[in-house]
Amino acid sequence: MEKYKMSSVPIEERVQDLLSRMNLQEKVGQLNQRMYGWNAYVRNGDGISLTEAFKQEVAFGAGMGALYGLFRSDPWSGVNYENGITVAESAEAANMVQRYVIENTRLGIPVLLSEECPHGHQALDGTLLSVNLAVGSTWNPALMQQAYAYVAAEIRSRGAHIGLVSALDILQDPRWGRSEECFSEDPHLAARFAEAAVRGMQGAEPGELASPNKVAVVLKHLCAQGAGQGGRNAGPAAIGQRELREIHLPAAKAGMEAGAAGFMAAYNEIDGIPCHANQALLTGILREEWKFDGIVMADGCAIDRLLALTGSHESAAALALSSGVDLSLWDNSFSMLERAVKQGLVSEVQIDQAVSRVLLLKFRLGLFDHPYTEKLRAISVVGRPEFQQINLQVARESAVLLKNEGNLLPFGKAGELRRIAIIGPNADRLYNQLGDYTSVQRNGTGTTVLQGIRMCAPEGVEVVHAWGCGIRDESMAGLNEAVEAAKGADVAVLVIGGSSARQFGGNFDSNGAAIVSEGSPSEMDCGEGVDLADLSLGGIQLQLAEAVAATGTPVVTVIIQGRPHALTDIVQISNAVLCGWYPGMEGGQAIAEILFGQVNPSGKLPVSLPRSAAQLPVYYNQKDPGRPRVYVDMPSAALYPFGYGLSYTTFEYGQVILSENEVSTAALEAGRRITATATVKNAGERDGAETVQLYIQARESGITRRIAELKAFRKIELPPDEQRTVTFSIGLEELGIWNREMRFAAEPCRVVIQIGGSSRNTVSAELIITGDNLPT
Repeated sequence: MEKYKMSSVPIEERVQDLLSRMNLQEKVGQLNQRMYGWNAYVRNGDGISLTEAFKQEVAFGAGMGALYGLFRSDPWSGVNYENGITVAESAEAANMVQRYVIENTRLGIPVLLSEECPHGHQALDGTLLSVNLAVGSTWNPALMQQAYAYVAAEIRSRGAHIGLVSALDILQDPRWGRSEECFSEDPHLAARFAEAAVRGMQGAEPGELASPNKVAVVLKHLCAQGAGQGGRNAGPAAIGQRELREIHLPAAKAGMEAGAAGFMAAYNEIDGIPCHANQALLTGILREEWKFDGIVMADGCAIDRLLALTGSHESAAALALSSGVDLSLWDNSFSMLERAVKQGLVSEVQIDQAVSRVLLLKFRLGLFDHPYTEKLRAISVVGRPEFQQINLQVARESAVLLKNEGNLLPFGKAGELRRIAIIGPNADRLYNQLGDYTSVQRNGTGTTVLQGIRMCAPEGVEVVHAWGCGIRDESMAGLNEAVEAAKGADVAVLVIGGSSARQFGGNFDSNGAAIVSEGSPSEMDCGEGVDLADLSLGGIQLQLAEAVAATGTPVVTVIIQGRPHALTDIVQISNAVLCGWYPGMEGGQAIAEILFGQVNPSGKLPVSLPRSAAQLPVYYNQKDPGRPRVYVDMPSAALYPFGYGLSYTTFEYGQVILSENEVSTAALEAGRRITATATVKNAGERDGAETVQLYIQARESGITRRIAELKAFRKIELPPDEQRTVTFSIGLEELGIWNREMRFAAEPCRVVIQIGGSSRNTVSAELIITGDNLPT
């Protein structure tokens, strides 16, 4: 038996044995992922068969590196319940693909099946979580690790092996349509959730990848896509090495250290170099500095965009490969790699390096020993009741209470309210609370805000509903009905915001990005390819809010959004405001439970909320200019700061106590850690959860520093009148900087250690870092 087929042989030896047997065509085949997975099969009545196009693709590469999106369902793919692959059919379809590849190629190398899962598996019946901005609002990575473990189990049970996970983009410009895919504007918070995603989906140990409940994680996008100029998708990132290191790489590094199997390169450029051609990033930092040994996947059609630099597909492929890209996605260029080798543009040694990484992942996943998936297993895994409960808890913890004037919330008991009016375009449309990269849903799936309120309202409370207006549509036809509903109610719940819901029949780019042009009838105002210049709510939503408020009925505004909209006017006319981001399938129930006081809100903002697009940038961790930052026509400060979020109870903080007030750079370099302690008391009358946040504010360190930098946080639960001492440990990782020589080190400086419930409301103590040597 060939050594690569022997499970008793170490994986590295199996990889080298297989590589030595491969010809150039077979090697290039392993680096290609050219096909849209939904074109690989066709439904014939009750059965599924493979297409000739799929068989030709296998023949092209004498095998196949990976197949993208076999189970993807959405308007772009055109896959729905009439033509797609259901849960019950998943293993059969995956096994059919795998069997054909293995049995119709010389070496029988299994194919990787890669699937989108930015917030749950984008497949028919896949469980969809809240979007990443909502996840960031939970400030609860442990909860998310549990959720991601269920996502992985669903994907693997259906026969797929790779989950493409949005985790690395840092939200610096909320005009960007993909804002919803970011965990935060802060690198530390994003890094903790990137870790949670990897550990939940892959497990804590490399050997767990072969488990029937785990998948390989490819984190995207590497990197700085969230810093695109003008908030335009794939725009150039005007940043330097320090910004790259301080802001945009920490999440990637944390994900790598957690064991991520791969990274997807980003569309943007950094200082004139596209990420897919950035050897300093993909090879210098990722492989040589961090010692990463996994794969780098291209983003969709991105290598073909390098033709602007190279002039030919062969040269574009050679440039991407030599820079560090291993696996293509839908581009033509990588299919030319054999010709590129023959033209002397790239060496076969470089091909071998990339192929060995792809093969290594296949062996780690156990595909050579167990290539097929147990039939019908997915039926018992997908949509488990316990996953639904975790999903509901994520939605509960992700909602952020921004305003609660006169303690209008939570709503009183039966008798105190007789009628509630639910008004607005996001009140009863499930797709508007699911976000982009969302699969087609069965009728009856999930809970809208209207449905949730009807479920939670006490007996005897009448719930009336009026649509009011659209997201972007400027028709006034629904205003009168909404006003009449508000007039006859004790309270009006206004459910407005945005939508990333794609429509069948819409226009899409070759990489799946939505094309929504000026004047388009689409209600979509967020998502990939949907960037905004104005952050105000679309259509006539403000007029709707003003008309409802003018009735004199108290107004609770629930904002369902995928980006931080400018809400200044909305906040002023609302008595209470709850931010729900896109809360997912269980979001309607979670929001209703909060409104009626069954759940105490605990979400905190993972991003700053602007007053206007004209303020941008408004993220909290900007550089300190050493002087006041002011506009003449409006405040410079965010409408609501990073880390902010109200509760139905109140929390009080005691003073910060440091274990020592002075420490040397040498001591920090040698591993010394400082503890920072503060007491937190629940001074209200309800149980509540508080996220205790630790920031540093440093000066006199030789470089300009940020106004504040989040370095640690902890979410705690406290009953009324109880207090807890919270202790943080900080050392070189938290206090070191990229110094003038671009070396990460401790530098002499003064550091204010701040602890509190948001970036704007803290108590503090000063720590001095000296340049002295360690004491003898």
